[in-house]
Amino acid sequence: MQQLKLTVSKTAHYYQIGETGPHVRQLWIVCHGYAQLASEFIQDFEIVNNGDVVIVAPEGLNHFYKKGFNGDVGATWMTRHCREDEIADNGAYLEALLNRYVALLPSNVRIILLGFSQGTATVCRWILRYHPHFHDLVLWAGMPPEDLDYQAHKDYLADKNLYLLYGSNDPFLTPDRFSELKEIEQSGGIDFEENRFEGGHEIPDTALRNLLKKLN
Repeated sequence: MQQLKLTVSKTAHYYQIGETGPHVRQLWIVCHGYAQLASEFIQDFEIVNNGDVVIVAPEGLNHFYKKGFNGDVGATWMTRHCREDEIADNGAYLEALLNRYVALLPSNVRIILLGFSQGTATVCRWILRYHPHFHDLVLWAGMPPEDLDYQAHKDYLADKNLYLLYGSNDPFLTPDRFSELKEIEQSGGIDFEENRFEGGHEIPDTALRNLLKKLN
């Protein structure tokens, strides 16, 4: 038996808060976590919308029923099945989406890329594959994937702000995960500014407002 490949077009869905135009100062691309939908996830960022910001939430290309064979639907960026193809498809998707918005916004717009939970790995894999222009990388409730060569992209990341935000009671961020982070930072020559907030696997308004202060 042979496994063969055929590249086909697929309709991707994304959601937007704010209006494009010459007045925009910041563009946010926010990638949801496992089993979330972008239409729900983007609502966490309503407080960012102050009139001169555009927030865009792309939705993972794969969907499934969360329980059984009907009911609520969630999205996922990838599984281990044919993972390299999924990574390539996600990267091409996000690159095309960013380029679409860059063409609609001022040349000096500040670009913030944010990944939540599973979305953190998706964003990291995208930027190291395509090297898009951006200013701030925010990993929220998730770590940079350990299978990437950050040292090879050290110069690309050198002039960018790297943030890691996480809750004090997040069950997914174990001491082992933080040990992996330190190894990535040391071997890759990069440094994430860590911001810890009281809470779990979530995006509280207070923590998001504190991030906004840094970005403004």
